Amino acid sequence: MLTRRIVVVAAAVMASVSIPVSGYAAGAAGGGGPHCGRFTCEVEVDVPGQAGGQQGAVGGTGGGDASGGGEEGEFANVCTYELADPQPPAGSLDWEGHAPGDGAVYEQSCTRDGGQLTIVSMVWLADPPEDEAVDPAVLAQRAVDSMTLLGPDVASPRAAGKYTVGVPMWMWVNQSATTYGPNTASASAGGITVTATAKVSKIVWKMGDGASVTCNGPGTPYQASEGMAQSPTCGHMYSKTSAGARSGKFPVTATSTWTIDWEGGGAAGQLAEIRETDVQVAIGELQVVR
Repeated sequence: MLTRRIVVVAAAVMASVSIPVSGYAAGAAGGGGPHCGRFTCEVEVDVPGQAGGQQGAVGGTGGGDASGGGEEGEFANVCTYELADPQPPAGSLDWEGHAPGDGAVYEQSCTRDGGQLTIVSMVWLADPPEDEAVDPAVLAQRAVDSMTLLGPDVASPRAAGKYTVGVPMWMWVNQSATTYGPNTASASAGGITVTATAKVSKIVWKMGDGASVTCNGPGTPYQASEGMAQSPTCGHMYSKTSAGARSGKFPVTATSTWTIDWEGGGAAGQLAEIRETDVQVAIGELQVVR
């Protein structure tokens, strides 16, 4: 039985610290506890030997599929290998009981959860690893995960704005690469590069009074010259005040749907991501001066 050190690198800190470490700790037969920094966690696990020595600690080449063995989804989607230079000294645990000259030690880097997590470990292999087939869809998701896709940047209604029952409200959002698109990113592995482009296809506004408005664009900014006209693209008219709502304001939620088109590796497809933004809006009554 060998003890191996596995380093989990966070692409998204919240996702990385708990999931992989708890998973490996639960399966370790007497391994050490996790040691976590800001962006990485290390945990020692006991790894059973494999006949022929082809199986690494995390998804080695002997597993026969891209996930590397174990229960479905337990390990990485994609693994890459780089010859360790220099090679570890004789007697190092990285040799898994073998000696220098008997095969070689490689740095194995595996991604899982669509590229959210990267697991790096040193593995001994009797023969150089074969190029692993890469699923373009996995790379597409990895490209999307590298983007910063945010909820709508709401320009109107404003939290500090004054709005009135029976008066048309114009809703619109500011447009940028991170809040509306287009936003483009690429991911590569195994000689394949996939490029993904994301853009908001619709925004659904929940107005807090029970109404829902779907807008297929960013909306039209209001101009004073429009007077009491309704927005030609995205608007709402309140029929009651927000006096009875919590804090005296209606909770408005703008939810954007990002549509992502990707292509590469001889394939193409489409993905979707959802983001939202909340704002509190006060609606008052029209005051009549006599």
